[in-house]
Amino acid sequence: MPAAFDFVIVGGGSAGAALAARLSENAETKVALVEAGDKPPDHESMPMACAALQLDPETDWMYRGDPGKGGQGFQKKTMPVPRGRMLGGSSGINYMVFVRGHPGDFDNWAAKGATGWSFSDVEPCFERMEAVRPTNEADIDQNGRGSSGPIGVGIRSPVIPASRQFVAAGEAAGLMSGDYNGSGRNNSGGVVSLVQTNTRDGRRSSTYHGYLEGDAENRENLTIITGANVMRLLFEDGHDGLAAKGIEYRDSTGELLQIEAAKEVILSAGAVGTPHILMLSGIGCRRELEAAGISCRLDSPHVGKHLKDHYQVPMVFPAPGIGVPLGELGMSAGPEALRVPGGPLPEDPADDVNLSPEQLEIKQEAERRLAEWLEHGTGYASSSIYDGISFFSTGLGDEHTHDGQIGLVPTCYGPDVLGDRIFYDLDDLLGDPDKITAPDAENITLLASNCVPHGEGEIIIKSSDPAVHPEIKLNYFDDPHDLKVMVAIMRKVLEIAEKWEGVGEWLVPPRLAKLHGWQPGDEPSDALLENCALHFAMTVYHLSCTCRIGDVVDERLRVKGISNLRIADASVMPDIPSGNINAPCIMIGERASDLIKEDHKIIIPKLEIA
Repeated sequence: MPAAFDFVIVGGGSAGAALAARLSENAETKVALVEAGDKPPDHESMPMACAALQLDPETDWMYRGDPGKGGQGFQKKTMPVPRGRMLGGSSGINYMVFVRGHPGDFDNWAAKGATGWSFSDVEPCFERMEAVRPTNEADIDQNGRGSSGPIGVGIRSPVIPASRQFVAAGEAAGLMSGDYNGSGRNNSGGVVSLVQTNTRDGRRSSTYHGYLEGDAENRENLTIITGANVMRLLFEDGHDGLAAKGIEYRDSTGELLQIEAAKEVILSAGAVGTPHILMLSGIGCRRELEAAGISCRLDSPHVGKHLKDHYQVPMVFPAPGIGVPLGELGMSAGPEALRVPGGPLPEDPADDVNLSPEQLEIKQEAERRLAEWLEHGTGYASSSIYDGISFFSTGLGDEHTHDGQIGLVPTCYGPDVLGDRIFYDLDDLLGDPDKITAPDAENITLLASNCVPHGEGEIIIKSSDPAVHPEIKLNYFDDPHDLKVMVAIMRKVLEIAEKWEGVGEWLVPPRLAKLHGWQPGDEPSDALLENCALHFAMTVYHLSCTCRIGDVVDERLRVKGISNLRIADASVMPDIPSGNINAPCIMIGERASDLIKEDHKIIIPKLEIA
């Protein structure tokens, strides 16, 4: 019996949704998109709700990671590793920071042997995805940016005053204002800017909303299967050895089903999911597969190896009159966001009949702010509150790119995020969390991130049962270079804060202050900064490089040693780009569609890039 589909794509996330939409533009090409999750829930479209989507099993894979030498200030020395589990994938749960990366990142890919992946090769893919909204709030280059693509890109409205002040402080510290997705990354002194987010009219612009919703999902030649957990790949003997012919998956009722692909199976399950599926199918390090009770079909020792991730250290500063109180943010998400234990409104709406005059006023204001976002796409709810960004070189190497990134969050996240969702030991981090995270507290958080880490982690399969998550070894700071770079970035944070009028002294974690003999007014020592990084560096959710070009796949993303099998997601990156990687993931989906169309001579009317 002939296969019902030409292409079967596993994973409807950042790259997979884009790839499915592009391949199905040819009405004769039959595509199946297989996704473990479902369509996004309604609150996914609210940018400020991003934290609530993480560590929710309906929208997150609920992975845990071992930070290695890091994580000393985390509960049980482990940290959550959020991965989106719905159509749109991690583009539906992330903080929507839109960063292409430095042109040197992609030229470095090409220099490592990834022919066809230089910046000049991938720039058209970035342009094709973008719908950049003009703004007077920030410098955005008109040349080289797309204006009619599926992914909205814009600056939040209205801009929070603290964000403008951050840009000014960055300039005072030697950075230049500019478009960090354009010419600004060419500034040798670095660039500082308001954040460009993947939003459209104040709502999240994930790859589900941009590529599938209301358009591709209605095509007769695109079948989207949700609630489908892939068990393994199906193989047959081909002309040149092993060939992929389909997948086996368990549907939402628990039934085990198979579908076949006439041309290719394409894995787009992400930097954790893709190597896990390969290993479940017998493709990986023979020794590790056999230890997990899996027969090895192809000894491919680099599968799951070379894991890269960005990590960041939060540095909190008192900022009276500048920082946004948590109570203000919570109110902007509507009354339901205030119905939490200890919150200003009753957990049960039925108890609203007994509201005090003060509570009634709070409820009405929350309703007004929610209505503002629903009607106009404005207000605090229109952003993840990651609102300022800078990139620069520390001078410690990696001359082809910027190795330092600093982000602004104009508040201090509450205990529900820092403790319950990130797993920090709050007493270690803040000393007096009740005071610092009080609803009326006015603080800012500057996030110091090493965006070109040298150390590598790995994904290790532990069981032949697909329901058992693999082990994620992040191995933060295994390479001593990374700790030196992080200290330099933290010092840049302190410099920016010092230039920022009205911002107080860094709230040094009290236990570390005592350990290192630090007193208010002292210059933090390198040892103190190193210890802070080892305690509190957290994932930025940018897992990548676990099936990288050159080792597991060739430059056309074809899996080495197996025909009819390709990978298109963050796992193929030869190295991690310097900045948030969601836009590069979407680019990979776009680039993969070009390669597949070329290889299979699929003709689609040329799309003009505005």
